[in-house]
Amino acid sequence: MFCYQCEQRGSDGGCTNMGVCGKNPEVASLQDLLTYLLRGLSVIAIEGRKHGIEDLEVDRFTAQALFATLTNVNFDPERFEQHLSRVVELREDLKKRVAAAGGPQSYTEASVNLTPLSGVPHAEQGALYGLLVDHSENDDIRSLQHTVLFGLRGVAAYADHARVLGQEDPEVYAFMHEGLAAIYKDLSLEDWVGLTLKVGEVNLKVMALLDAANTGAYGNPVPTEVPLGHKKGKAILVSGHDLKDMKELLEQTQGMGITVYTHGEMLPCHGYPELKKYPHFYGHYGTAWQNQRREFADFPGAILMTTNCIQKPTSYIENIFTTGRVGFPGAEHLKNGDFRAVIERAQALPGFAEDEDKGSVLTGFAHNAVLSVADKIIDAVKSGAIRHFFLVAGCDGAKPGRNYYTEFVEKVPEDCVVLTLACGKFRFFDKKLGDIGGIPRLLDIGQCNDAYSAIQIAVALAGAFDCGVNDLPLSMVLSWYEQKAVAVLLTLLHLGIQDIRLGPTLPEFLTPNVLQVLVDHYHIKPITTPDEDLKAILG
Repeated sequence: MFCYQCEQRGSDGGCTNMGVCGKNPEVASLQDLLTYLLRGLSVIAIEGRKHGIEDLEVDRFTAQALFATLTNVNFDPERFEQHLSRVVELREDLKKRVAAAGGPQSYTEASVNLTPLSGVPHAEQGALYGLLVDHSENDDIRSLQHTVLFGLRGVAAYADHARVLGQEDPEVYAFMHEGLAAIYKDLSLEDWVGLTLKVGEVNLKVMALLDAANTGAYGNPVPTEVPLGHKKGKAILVSGHDLKDMKELLEQTQGMGITVYTHGEMLPCHGYPELKKYPHFYGHYGTAWQNQRREFADFPGAILMTTNCIQKPTSYIENIFTTGRVGFPGAEHLKNGDFRAVIERAQALPGFAEDEDKGSVLTGFAHNAVLSVADKIIDAVKSGAIRHFFLVAGCDGAKPGRNYYTEFVEKVPEDCVVLTLACGKFRFFDKKLGDIGGIPRLLDIGQCNDAYSAIQIAVALAGAFDCGVNDLPLSMVLSWYEQKAVAVLLTLLHLGIQDIRLGPTLPEFLTPNVLQVLVDHYHIKPITTPDEDLKAILG
């Protein structure tokens, strides 16, 4: 195996024996084989569109299967075997229909014709189709090919989130196929740079769809104080990202004497009017995904894992349930929004023995909430009460160096405001930074899925000050871990955002030449120390 798609990659530039995330060589090879076959399916889908054939099942499957290959989503080889069977079925059916419509009768691309052999473990066959095989021999082009692939995985995740709530765009699916099939084309370095930025452009569209999906279904988030303690009694903990799963679980647990808590990126659920109205939806337990083994082991109830960010369950494996794209061998997978199994497990477990008060945190500062007080923010900036805004956001992780973000926020001057989103905030989400004229100095915008909100806030403020986003008193200090973060970073580059500070390390898949392009055109830079970076930003 070879994998370097996340920030946690091994010390030799990638994971070669076992993923730091816990992905074993079998799953890694199955993911590589699935990705290869999706490239072949994409070639047929592109030909289909040329001949008036658009297949929504093919489109949705492409997004779902790509999402399954994202870091910390699915570790279950059986589920990948099902994906492999399905991609071949869809490809062969679409191939016949395209041929009947006047399209090609045959194809030269190997992935269009490959059917995994029976009798030979698919993981062995997948080893032939890894990241270092069948990609450009030019290091810089291969770097951009992989950047496109990893970005598409992030786009696919956001697109699948939006689809669940009825928001889709055929142009997004068409671009996924375009990007996957592009590896077969003889593109110049300049063309690959353009395609990489196109990933960011399409991701912006997808994030807008997801924002519309979430707010359309559950209302615009409102500032909400969320308890960090717990109540006596039976309990269910929900982690991941999926709001629909949360809504359905809350409906199914009404009147049962079970308290529902959030974990990780589910924290912002407390700000949505259609979710917070349930009286048994109480508080937040724990911190970010990388701490779940300790936190889940101590939780005295059932645990529902939605979307992604799962780690290998330990002593609590009988208490954890998965749904959607997420999966792990030995953990029961629930389908079709039927959460009876997790409810029954919660009822069988002891729950919390007594109430506990551990304080609270604020969430719910999405773009609608922040822009509703834009006049106060603008006045505070003009008067000098607010000197600068810092967007300190992104994915958390387990590698050393991430304490930088805690120290950075602690050292931000008192006349500055910190905006945050995604699980990176758990490095400092419970810090009491006070307020400036009633405006909290720490504003939790939401999940990584809510990156669109941060962009909308920045664009609106730039409009109010009649300047560009890069001219605002705003600096972005980002942490990255997986492929959603790659997609968001590409969106920021597509928008022309300058001077982004990124850490704790830069992506391994960026060659020195590609990185230099980012430095030259966008002044992107690695984080250094909190003191040095604050001095460079504020002077």
